[in-house]
Amino acid sequence: MDEESWLASLRPSRVREVQAGRLGWTAVDLLDVEDGHGRPLRDALESFGVRVNYLPIGQPRHFVAALDGSRTVAPYVILACHGDEGRILMEGLAPEIAAYQPFNDSAGPDDVRVHVRLPGSVVIVNGCDTGDPALADAFLDAGASAYIAPRGAPFGYASVFAPLFLFYELTEERTLTEAVTRLRAHDDELGMWEMWQRR
Repeated sequence: MDEESWLASLRPSRVREVQAGRLGWTAVDLLDVEDGHGRPLRDALESFGVRVNYLPIGQPRHFVAALDGSRTVAPYVILACHGDEGRILMEGLAPEIAAYQPFNDSAGPDDVRVHVRLPGSVVIVNGCDTGDPALADAFLDAGASAYIAPRGAPFGYASVFAPLFLFYELTEERTLTEAVTRLRAHDDELGMWEMWQRR
């Protein structure tokens, strides 16, 4: 039996593409904002055959440099962060450094509209209260094809598990809509994640 026939005989999964020699079946830009659990997410996503571009974000201008359209953005963007009241929280900076930032302390809808340009990427956010319709609309206005985030404050390990659950489902060849539906049905904590798309 040749390799192609052997792979075709296995349970369907996008991991088969990696087994056949691809470096990954998709790519993710993982922005780790203020200890949003980015490193464990990276390790787990890579085990799903996902190529991860790990981007530690220490300043608002790093956030902008990652998402302003000046570099090629991956098909999926994960913002591993903390959030509050529809804003992505950023670490406080010394006044000497803060003076040169495009914004400080947090990124809200207005900051996203001014600084973010996404070429149809799916944006997944794990920070509390980032599933705010105004923030979702801002990312969609910036070019995201979909925005997925929690409405409410899920406990910490749910915030790590949600993106992994989504990528497990995507790896198993489910559509994004199917993956989000299955995530939300898992339990009340994961039920906080919602998806916004332009119709």
